[in-house]
Amino acid sequence: MENSRHDIIIIGAGPSGINCAIEASLAGLSSLILEKGVLVNSLYHFPTNMTFFSTSKKLEIGGIPFISHTDKPTRKEALEYYRRLVESYELSIRYNAEVVAISKQEDGYNVQTKSGEHYFARHIIVNTGFYGNPNKLNIPGEDLPKVKHYYDEAHPYIGRNIVVVGGANSACDVALETWQKGANVTMIVRQPTLYHKVKYWILPNIQNRIAEGSIKAHFSSELVEVSEASVTVNTPDGTLKLDNDYVLAMTGYKPDYSFLENIGIEIQDDEYSTPVYDDSTFESNLPNVYLSGVILGGLHTSKYFIENTRDQGKAILTSILSKQ
Repeated sequence: MENSRHDIIIIGAGPSGINCAIEASLAGLSSLILEKGVLVNSLYHFPTNMTFFSTSKKLEIGGIPFISHTDKPTRKEALEYYRRLVESYELSIRYNAEVVAISKQEDGYNVQTKSGEHYFARHIIVNTGFYGNPNKLNIPGEDLPKVKHYYDEAHPYIGRNIVVVGGANSACDVALETWQKGANVTMIVRQPTLYHKVKYWILPNIQNRIAEGSIKAHFSSELVEVSEASVTVNTPDGTLKLDNDYVLAMTGYKPDYSFLENIGIEIQDDEYSTPVYDDSTFESNLPNVYLSGVILGGLHTSKYFIENTRDQGKAILTSILSKQ
């Protein structure tokens, strides 16, 4: 059982966690990142052919250039970029090290992982994001293997009857890509229309495919049950039973509130259930425990991105150094 000591323990090896570790290194402080999966675990689970909305310049951190072949980098290029950052700064990371508890000690915190390892640090930075915690449908049959809350690539769905749940960016991307590869696609959208902020180069395409009937869509509708060979949908015109091979539930994601509350982070009673933190230092209600990255937005998951959280690591380290 390991019981090492560090100035800072960072929970999560996503872009924000890497950024905080780089800032710690530049400040001369030791840090350890504990990651429950792989490096930039969320990005790794993005669709294989995903392209970022932002330019590579806006994603750069740590003074290391982000080189991409086009203006907007791909998932593959991003994975390589963050690998180079970790290598360049010689960051210390423990993979498959899911944190389950932190407890206050006299001069810091004891951090325990699921496998029973213990680590100690004076300061904690939580960067757990939200992509690992999908919004569930909470309907019968959701636990069947045919229901997917993450999309990888179109190939497995060639020639299959698939239902795509949702009407925002991810759902539209998935519907178009799978249809283009030969899937029989039906969209189930709770709202009366597609989300108005769907990417400007995607929205006309998906609207046209729906209008011509290439992609079927049921608006103001709800998926209510999944079985091995079909799905049941409530629509304004009544209940439908559709032959079905796969359900791709692109219903969004949310922070792991149970984890935050278990370690003592308070949640505000506001519209987006945002965690409690100081706007200038990012320190939470727990002394010397900080939050950074997209988790700061709570359920407002479109508020923060990599490009508008890059300065948080510097602000956090400024606060930590002021306490030395």
